[in-house]
Amino acid sequence: MPHIALLTDSRYVAATAAADDWYHANILHDDALLQQALLRHNVSCTRVDWADPAVDWSAFDLAVFRTTWDYYEKFEAFSAWLHRTEKLLPLCNLPEIIRWNMDKHYLRDLHDGGVPVVPFRFIEKGTSPDLGKLLEETGWKQAVIKPCVSGGARLTYRVDAGSSAAVAQKVAPWLEKEAFILQPYIASVETTGEDSLMVLGGTYSHAVRKIPRQGDFRVQDDHGGTVHPRQPDDRQKVLAERAMVACTATPVYGRADMVQMPDGSWAIMELELLEPELWIRYHPESALLFAEAMRKFFF
Repeated sequence: MPHIALLTDSRYVAATAAADDWYHANILHDDALLQQALLRHNVSCTRVDWADPAVDWSAFDLAVFRTTWDYYEKFEAFSAWLHRTEKLLPLCNLPEIIRWNMDKHYLRDLHDGGVPVVPFRFIEKGTSPDLGKLLEETGWKQAVIKPCVSGGARLTYRVDAGSSAAVAQKVAPWLEKEAFILQPYIASVETTGEDSLMVLGGTYSHAVRKIPRQGDFRVQDDHGGTVHPRQPDDRQKVLAERAMVACTATPVYGRADMVQMPDGSWAIMELELLEPELWIRYHPESALLFAEAMRKFFF
């Protein structure tokens, strides 16, 4: 029987969650559904902290990225771990996909491949941008700036002409060591939120809608955002699958986050291929689709 490592980080590796820790409980619920689905395919699995030096990777036939949500906080260590571990066993998604997706510069590749994405300007490491001038050049009355390697809305700021100098001052120390991305503020996020479409084995599976709390634009639950089941329209499903095809290699699984633009069209905000929250618990049958996609690809 093949044995899989479901990769998590040290905060969530425990097999039980504290009574008041709904966040950890949700992670365990999703992984339990996936474990049950894998067993139906005669595949066993164990949840493992990716950074645990005691792990014997030779005991596994495959490692699947699930909730390695501290990778951007330990980027150098994670990159070194990835380099070592890919030589020991297969990884899902593939290492080249992981490296490509870790840095938001991949949006340029999607754009060049004809995939509709939210417009962007990259602000490279070691530069000192005039955010006010960039807003003038792009014609964006408001924008959002965030690191190219990040998660959980880390160092994410809303900026306009009046706040550009203050925001530039906040990001200046960080620009000395990492690149940022500037994108127009999409007003629909405040009202209709951001839609996340799960794609498993190249095919749309299910979706959720993430809505920010009143007065905020960050949809993450860390910042008070809420998640709701969503039935996307056909345009969204086509876009999600199309975006996956345009990746540097075909992902076994992933999530396409998209927003509705002012003209009513949909555009990719980002792709999550490294450690996507898949909300399996919202659509339990998706665990079987996920397990089947892994089985076809690796076993």
